[in-house]
Amino acid sequence: MASQIVFLRVTAPTRFERTGKLKKLFLSAFVILALSIFLVTNPVSAEEKLKVYVSIPPQSYFVKAIGGGHVDISVVVQSEESPASYEPSPKQMVKLARSDLYFAIGVPFESAWLSKFTNANPEMRIIHTGENIQKKPIERQSGRDKNNYSKNGIKDPHIWLSPPLVMLQARHILTALGEADAANAADYETNYKTFITRLVELDIELTKTFAGVSNPRFMVFHPSWGYFADAYGLRQIAIEIKGKAPKAGDVAELIQTAKQNNIKTIFTQPQFSAKQAQIIAKEIDGRLVKADPLAENWEENLWHVASAIKQELK
Repeated sequence: MASQIVFLRVTAPTRFERTGKLKKLFLSAFVILALSIFLVTNPVSAEEKLKVYVSIPPQSYFVKAIGGGHVDISVVVQSEESPASYEPSPKQMVKLARSDLYFAIGVPFESAWLSKFTNANPEMRIIHTGENIQKKPIERQSGRDKNNYSKNGIKDPHIWLSPPLVMLQARHILTALGEADAANAADYETNYKTFITRLVELDIELTKTFAGVSNPRFMVFHPSWGYFADAYGLRQIAIEIKGKAPKAGDVAELIQTAKQNNIKTIFTQPQFSAKQAQIIAKEIDGRLVKADPLAENWEENLWHVASAIKQELK
């Protein structure tokens, strides 16, 4: 009997032990249930944001203005990189495979990569924000005031630097966001109206800034500012054209053009070498000023460049 009693004491839990084990089992079950609910609904109070990709930083500014807190935005090409030859990283391709929308704008790398993005994520919708915007050939103005337009020339992709053209792009963004996320369509519409109002005000102020300029020519290294110039009655003179550095004869002509038009500033951008611009600046006793067409703070950047051009034209 003693051995039996010892055996029972060893194997049979006491009432207290049984109660403790039941509490532990109950607690474990509660934790598992809570975690399962959390995982299914995580985060409980936060909405699921639209995962959006854009090609360049200024587009992030536009999409954020309309999408507000309902969108999670990623950018393929950063400000210091060139959208002419960029290749997305494997990490970016992984994120693209989980994205809902892609806003294209017509920069060169897209022609090679948009189809690959679609293959990686067939469910992702690609929106061409430059649709219905007539793009012009890239221009170089010569010293004899001629325009090198070519019917078969490279089209200028820099439509994001013209406020009137951004108004058209904004409509494409609004439509795509509203269709992808109907629950927040009213918010998108409100944000869109606010953004358009800001664009109209900006356009009016820039028009006033350049009103009455008698010799509206300014010199740039890369011809990024053609649509901006068109919008405000200016003329950009580009050093580089179609991705090629100027020849010796072109450099001599550009120096002559700068002297004839009393140009003392050459606008460069961080995505390209400033070597050729430095040569011309030295010959005209001028200076180099950075004008980044890919700056993310789009409106502030446009005012910075406009002020620098205005100062040059005085």
